[in-house]
Amino acid sequence: MKLALEHINPDTDSSFHILLTPHLTDVFMWHYHPEYEIVFIDGASGTRHVGEHISRYEGSDLVFIGPNIPHLNFDYGVKTDYRKVVVQLSENFLGEQFWRAPEFADIARLFEAARGGVSFYGETKRLVGERLETLTRLAHFDRMMALLGIFQQLATSDERTQLHGKPVNNQYNLQEQQRLRRVYQHIEENYPRKMDIAEMADLINLTDAAFCRYFKRMTRLTFTQFLNQYRINQAQKLLLTDHNVTEACFATGFESVSYFNRIFRKVTGENPLQFKKRHLA
Repeated sequence: MKLALEHINPDTDSSFHILLTPHLTDVFMWHYHPEYEIVFIDGASGTRHVGEHISRYEGSDLVFIGPNIPHLNFDYGVKTDYRKVVVQLSENFLGEQFWRAPEFADIARLFEAARGGVSFYGETKRLVGERLETLTRLAHFDRMMALLGIFQQLATSDERTQLHGKPVNNQYNLQEQQRLRRVYQHIEENYPRKMDIAEMADLINLTDAAFCRYFKRMTRLTFTQFLNQYRINQAQKLLLTDHNVTEACFATGFESVSYFNRIFRKVTGENPLQFKKRHLA
């Protein structure tokens, strides 16, 4: 588990990159990249975790994410047979002057809004999802025109919700990434036991206050928030095997079932027993 910098290259003879149903259901991929990303997933219900925003989506989801916003892969933990389309592209995929044309003013504003993450619902989600699923079947020129049409449809839709709420402007340098990897590896290896900020700060040679500022800047979450979310994701895996709620609670480092239930609902939108029954059904 790590806040991974994902390296993205455009497809051959294309200005952007398309992924069709990359199966990452068992991978907790908390990552970021300097590219914009459109994600459409259908036939699934799961966690929408974009920056500081955490919520559940039901049945399908359509999200447009701007540069460097840490986010979780939308199919993490999904057990159903789903379809997923991901389109990744740089801000200047059509050149630096492109967005200055008055004809693309709406799309330029959409890209600015995406710097804080935007989700879409209703007819916009359904229609854009259908259009995204046809992209790979088109010739390169038609694919580009279709993508611009999708952007225009998203730009003029009022069926949208702002997610993270603010752009992420900082680039994570190599030293900061290496520090964070050490923190994440330590969490992965020790999450079943009690951990505190002093322990984590000492791990990367920071004071407690400096560690809190650093971790919040890098992940957009407090250490406690992130640790709880990681523990809940591990608890979900246990609940889907032969473990009951009490066993999953204490096996993942929570000290009381009532607190575990409260955090589980906050992260997933449902209590542990509801989650277990729904997935096993």
